[in-house]
Amino acid sequence: MGEQQVLIAGGGIGGMALALTLHQIGVPCTVFEAVAQIKPLGVGINLQPNAVRELFDLGLGADMLDQVGLPALEWALVGRNGNDIHAEPRGLKAGYHWPQYAVHRGALQMMLYQLVQQRLGADAVQTGLRAVGYRQTEAGVTLQLRDAAGQLHEKTGAVLVGADGLHSALRAQMYPDQPPIQWGGAILWRGVTRAAPIRTGSSFVGLGTHKHRMVIYPISAPDADGLATINWIAEQTVDNSAGWEGDWNRKVDIERFIHHFEGWNYDWLDVPALIRGASEVFEYPMIDRDPVPSWVDGRMALLGDAAHVMYPTGSNGASQAIIDGRVLGAKFLEHGLTPDALAAYDAQLCQPVSELVLRNRGAGPFGLLNLVDERCGGVFDDINSIIPQAERDAFMAGYKAAAGFAIERLNASPPTIAPGARLA
Repeated sequence: MGEQQVLIAGGGIGGMALALTLHQIGVPCTVFEAVAQIKPLGVGINLQPNAVRELFDLGLGADMLDQVGLPALEWALVGRNGNDIHAEPRGLKAGYHWPQYAVHRGALQMMLYQLVQQRLGADAVQTGLRAVGYRQTEAGVTLQLRDAAGQLHEKTGAVLVGADGLHSALRAQMYPDQPPIQWGGAILWRGVTRAAPIRTGSSFVGLGTHKHRMVIYPISAPDADGLATINWIAEQTVDNSAGWEGDWNRKVDIERFIHHFEGWNYDWLDVPALIRGASEVFEYPMIDRDPVPSWVDGRMALLGDAAHVMYPTGSNGASQAIIDGRVLGAKFLEHGLTPDALAAYDAQLCQPVSELVLRNRGAGPFGLLNLVDERCGGVFDDINSIIPQAERDAFMAGYKAAAGFAIERLNASPPTIAPGARLA
């Protein structure tokens, strides 16, 4: 019989959060990461209150999260003419028991990685080993890994978690006929700029139309000069009939796209200046995968982007990966390191999160911009004459419920994992 440990393929945010969860409940695990050296990749992401609650329960309090980001105070959509479409408080200011955080993705991942090493030991994360497949018996599962020299390695455990991301080899083995990655035509250009924060000083702002917009939010507190690290995403939707060509993440020159945003000047924001202030810009397609009917194959379960890569329109990809790991830990406490635990995890999350993937593909909370375009062509003076406040509030409440952070339900829910719970 295989060792009574959990094998985790992938050392991203989801894989590291799962490792910390397993350590918390007394379950041995090893993380296998493809890259030789883990580095702080990515820029800004948002952590919703339901995910922040889980990080707090793992011992990552506000004092730690403040080192990699800052609490969000407001979420706002603004039309191309500069008038507000919808604005609402977020996190503690909205009445949640936990804050919402805007953080530097790479800094958060490195913090989680360092905590795994501190709590589980230096050997808990093994790098330079890419997951390429798995096989299983009734008694255990074997993860197949390949190193940089091409040599094959095998590790055996009680269960395997595929947290190996968008291009997951484990998902591909489970679903060899899965459709290709889905690109809906939106191109994202992402950068960070030192600039003065806008509105509340910690606002998430979507500006523009549903096919042509900016997303802007700070991921650091202001310095002595009043400047913060501002994460921004410029987005343009184009004809996708020819498919995406090139890398999934490539550095590009600002002149490649800034013409789409020339003239976006307001008394509270100069978009071209914000873009030009970035030292480097990366281009991505906005992509996801069609949902699958199950994330589980016997003793193997998918987690994070391997299970449910989604459009970033709802700002909950990383949040859901963290929650995946916490729910999986709770199921291990109930069922042990068994296929029954994985089946219970699958039953709780696969269908609702798959629905969330499709909801985000349909623009997620940015769907309000679609309504504005449909009803007035994107030009308005008083948004209440276009979309009444009650309709806007109901739209946002529906999204929060689907994404798992409806305020009353979240505030009233018990911890995913009870304090001190350990697997016997």
